[in-house]
Amino acid sequence: MTRTIAVINQKGGVGKTTTAANLGVALARSGKNVLLVDADPQAHLSVSLGHPDAEPSLYEVLTGKGSLQDVAVSVEKGVDLVPADITLARADMELSWQPGKDFILREVLASASERDFTLIDCPPSLGLLTLNALTASDEVLIPLQAEFLPLRGISQLIEAIDLVRSRTNPGLSITGVLFTRWDGRKVLSRETLEQAGTCFGNALMKTRIRECVSLAEAPGNGQHIFDYAPRSNGASDYLDMAHEVLAMNPAGRARN
Repeated sequence: MTRTIAVINQKGGVGKTTTAANLGVALARSGKNVLLVDADPQAHLSVSLGHPDAEPSLYEVLTGKGSLQDVAVSVEKGVDLVPADITLARADMELSWQPGKDFILREVLASASERDFTLIDCPPSLGLLTLNALTASDEVLIPLQAEFLPLRGISQLIEAIDLVRSRTNPGLSITGVLFTRWDGRKVLSRETLEQAGTCFGNALMKTRIRECVSLAEAPGNGQHIFDYAPRSNGASDYLDMAHEVLAMNPAGRARN
């Protein structure tokens, strides 16, 4: 069965797109077949993987003007991308009147060829596109920068996840909270980790993505970290994260 994971945080700059891109490639390099879905009108995932201004895009799929198979492009062996472009910004308004509007992406993904993983890069907002992503997903992965304000803002996201559970997707689970831009030498990082442990307990990922300049540079070159800087801390950390995700049951709980 495909594990569909929404990578989400309504705050920008926490490593959401970086995580979707590099976790997807790391899973593929661990032998899995992965579909990446760029559900953010900013299209940062598409740009990061060398597909800027892609046409057609997810917008055509959601509005019934194209199929997932026609839109998907290859990133590398084992990884396909459903790209986004700025037209996706119109989807919230154009789809809002449709019956079953929260289920459109779920129905689209159900028609796709089976994959081991589908990762959805969500917009940094809680609009219709995000609700579609959460309704279509089995699991939620929350990248979180090790600072006070990003942690404080998580409560609104948890409320949205609970709302989706109660209305459209009762099986939705939180796979984990992933610390990004981690620097264990900083007191702030350690204090934030302690506070997050109180909030999330076992949902905290054991892997932490260390501060790494190459992770910030790679998207500007249209590359994931494994092509841009394969020996960097970023590449090592995302491979570790892929192994941690693979060691979980489909519901996001660690295997005994």
